[in-house]
Amino acid sequence: MTAFTGFSEETVAFYRQLAICNERFWFEAHKAEFKQQVMTPAQAFVAAMGERLTSIAPHLIYDNRATGSGSIYRIHRDTRFSPDKTPYKTFLGILFWEGSRHKNECSGFYLQLNPDNIYLAVGIYIFPSALLKTYRDAVVHPELGARLTTVVRDIAAASYQVGGTHYKRVPAGYDATHQNAALLKHNGLYAGIEMPIPDALYSETFVEFCFAHFQAMLPLHQWLLRTLA
Repeated sequence: MTAFTGFSEETVAFYRQLAICNERFWFEAHKAEFKQQVMTPAQAFVAAMGERLTSIAPHLIYDNRATGSGSIYRIHRDTRFSPDKTPYKTFLGILFWEGSRHKNECSGFYLQLNPDNIYLAVGIYIFPSALLKTYRDAVVHPELGARLTTVVRDIAAASYQVGGTHYKRVPAGYDATHQNAALLKHNGLYAGIEMPIPDALYSETFVEFCFAHFQAMLPLHQWLLRTLA
């Protein structure tokens, strides 16, 4: 595995072109570019970023193999139940996670490289149904709920967006006037920031760039690990 030296302008250009021509014939004709300009630097990034993140998440799991079960999400879209039948994702998604469940059910650190911007996030996008009650009970718990209030407030004050709201009403059995009632309407809990593609993307400094944002959002990851492990 070569050392991570940054993504390239060709990486971004690949996704911009794919967004214009999202067809199998185009992708097949450019598969070699995908492997060289996207997968090779992505695999190097996973190795470097994963090692860096273990300093704040000791049990972090990351896998830079080119498989759907690893850190790098597959480029192929699941179109079975979607009206949008375009076959490919027009972004690169990478996840580092901590926990014993499937990666999408664990709190983790996420990078998404889009054609015109990047998105960095920490948390769980959608809770598995078996964990919803555990989460809700933690939200209204005197100690855990108070800690979550502080975490969410501090992260929002640092210009990160807290997301995951899904339900219109507080679920039955919980106090709609509780100070954390808004958090009871979530079916996921995460914080993130979207920004134009930074110059750091094109050099080895992108690891530290991402790490600084992940570290700023770390308290949310730690709360989720404590409550949902």
